[in-house]
Amino acid sequence: MFFILSKIVWFVFSPVNFVILVAGLSVLLAFTRFARPARWIALFSLAALGLMAFSPLPRAVIRPLEDRFPQQDARKGPVTGIVVLGGAVGIARGDIVLNSSAVRMTKAVELARLHPEAKIVFTGGAANLITEAKETEADGAKLLFEALGLDPARLILEDQSRNTRENAVFSRRLVDPKPGERWLLVTSAWHMPRSIGVFRMAGFDVEAFPVDYWSSGEVDDFIRPYSRAPRALEVADNGFKEWVGLLAYRLAGYTDALFPAP
Repeated sequence: MFFILSKIVWFVFSPVNFVILVAGLSVLLAFTRFARPARWIALFSLAALGLMAFSPLPRAVIRPLEDRFPQQDARKGPVTGIVVLGGAVGIARGDIVLNSSAVRMTKAVELARLHPEAKIVFTGGAANLITEAKETEADGAKLLFEALGLDPARLILEDQSRNTRENAVFSRRLVDPKPGERWLLVTSAWHMPRSIGVFRMAGFDVEAFPVDYWSSGEVDDFIRPYSRAPRALEVADNGFKEWVGLLAYRLAGYTDALFPAP
């Protein structure tokens, strides 16, 4: 139920979707006796869209998430296993498809080569709400990892999870981590606080290995506007989603802290 509800609620209240829906409402109201309020609603929508598309706001929203867990030295060992969260890979027309978070996958391969003794756990099923997917993210990960030369015997694929909490719970059941083992968690830096929170609650002791940074880490993150609206809107949407996700997961009892820390 949580998965279905989260999909529906976020479709409506995703900042970009919400502004577009509100703008559509203003158009409808413009042909009624509420034409005057409609103009103010349209103005609000345009201002909100412009703020997300061209101002430094998206970087300001996502920067604290990315700063929460520091980067690690990739060569530091030993490493028992590397857990890679889905959200970056899939299959379309029988071939591998990567999105803007593809560095999750490439970093996993880099770490696998630096630590040849480590297992590689990929966790990601199909998060479709309406249609039934023929392939899962794990299927895409298997194709990619094997194409890049990783030994299939090192791969552990979890293909049932639909969200971050299920990533943690199902991965723990699959690998049954032992005390003293060292497991790295690879996901986007902006997604790491919520990920660490749910892995802790699931009883899976992992170390954060953040990748896929969307802010530069420099002071100008808070003053430098975007020049391309599509990229800015993507960053804004993901940043706001994570803050809302942190609150929702805390209220649902999936994490034990509102903003998990190292």
